[in-house]
Amino acid sequence: MEKIYVLDTNVLLHDPMAIYAFAEHKVVIPMTVLEELDEIKDRRDKDVSREARLAINIIDKIVNDATPKELQDGVPIHGPESEQVAKAHGTLAIFPDQQITHMDNVPFLNGNHHHANDNRIINVALSLQATNPRASACLVTKDINMRIKAKGSGLERVEDYRKDKVLDDVDLLNKGYIAIEGRFWDNITEVNTETHGVHTVHKIQKAELPQELYLNMFVIDDEEFTGFVVNLDDKYAYLLDIHRSSLMHQSFWGITPRNLEQAMAFYLLRHDNSDMMIMTGPAGSGKTLLALAYGLHVTMEEKRFNKIIVARSTPPLAEDIGFLPGTEEEKMAPWLAAFDDNLEILHGSDEHAVSSIDYVKQKANIQFKSLNFMRGRSFNNALIIVDEAQGLTQFQLKSIVTRVGSNSKIIVLGNLAQIDNKYITPLTSGLTYLVERCKAFKYASIMHVNGIERSRLAEFAEENL
Repeated sequence: MEKIYVLDTNVLLHDPMAIYAFAEHKVVIPMTVLEELDEIKDRRDKDVSREARLAINIIDKIVNDATPKELQDGVPIHGPESEQVAKAHGTLAIFPDQQITHMDNVPFLNGNHHHANDNRIINVALSLQATNPRASACLVTKDINMRIKAKGSGLERVEDYRKDKVLDDVDLLNKGYIAIEGRFWDNITEVNTETHGVHTVHKIQKAELPQELYLNMFVIDDEEFTGFVVNLDDKYAYLLDIHRSSLMHQSFWGITPRNLEQAMAFYLLRHDNSDMMIMTGPAGSGKTLLALAYGLHVTMEEKRFNKIIVARSTPPLAEDIGFLPGTEEEKMAPWLAAFDDNLEILHGSDEHAVSSIDYVKQKANIQFKSLNFMRGRSFNNALIIVDEAQGLTQFQLKSIVTRVGSNSKIIVLGNLAQIDNKYITPLTSGLTYLVERCKAFKYASIMHVNGIERSRLAEFAEENL
């Protein structure tokens, strides 16, 4: 059966490459969607306007010099230049929804009110369903209410955009460690242990380990065993045996870990072979404090980096930033207050706390940036800390990571339970995408810091409210 997919505007804004995601089937873009993209491309919100322009350019490249009749019937879609293997692609058609008229037995929605655009797009799918009885017409939208309206109007097939769904269940997300119940060695029948100076490495068959391992992961048990994956081959995993007491006695800028997950995060932060560190976990687990303490340590004491760049997105109020007074750093202050709070934790007990914090900001060359203005730049000799990454799309996070230059390191922080973007879920978040794509990259490390150390009230709120 032929499948016809009608795309809503929010799908193209979420993924401008969505047109290529429907294999050999027909993709239909209503005229209303093109009008909305045209309006959005000139908005002051740089992220959404850029994605609108990119979607328009992709559509233009596909339709090229097609005639009006060819455009309405369907123009062949050729794969993007980035594809190395030829894949089956269908056709792209533009539907002139302003020409839709009421037909007998077809339940069209009234377009003469403030939901006019949504209704026109739904009407396109209803029209295609009525006029193509041998085909399956489907509306693809990320708007939950629009999906309900479409079904209530008689449309048989309505779907969310699923290509960006990284996992089937967020519980399957890589945590950076494997926790084994009981005693680790009770499950191992064969091991080859080697000593290299002060380091002890265990060579263990992968088949005896409970799940797939990646480099820079930990294997822990309920007793005292802590193994760190330093090498993998087709058959064996090589685990560096780390004394748990030595993990718990690490220190950055005067702070020490309060639980095992924080201790493992400390170890990964100081791991020299890591260009990127991803820390996930609930509010109050210490992600920001650990990243900032590490940044001050390697910048001011070890002199590894020339500056610390602290960045986060400001999507809900992106247009308002221009009206706030002062420099970019001063304009970013409302969104980056969390870092000032953590600087107060690190230096609040100093005799002259305010002077100490100002001195640290200047000496460590801490710069506050909005992610909305980082595209096109290259950051060398810098430690980049990206906060609140859970609300970023896959495309946005990719554009940020590609800004990392030579002798630089990036730390990405996020809590998948606090997504405030209405079109992003934990399964489609750019943070989830980054974890899954980078888990096998030998120069990246991941840690889910689960313990809530902010306060007993914060722990209660995270678990019960």
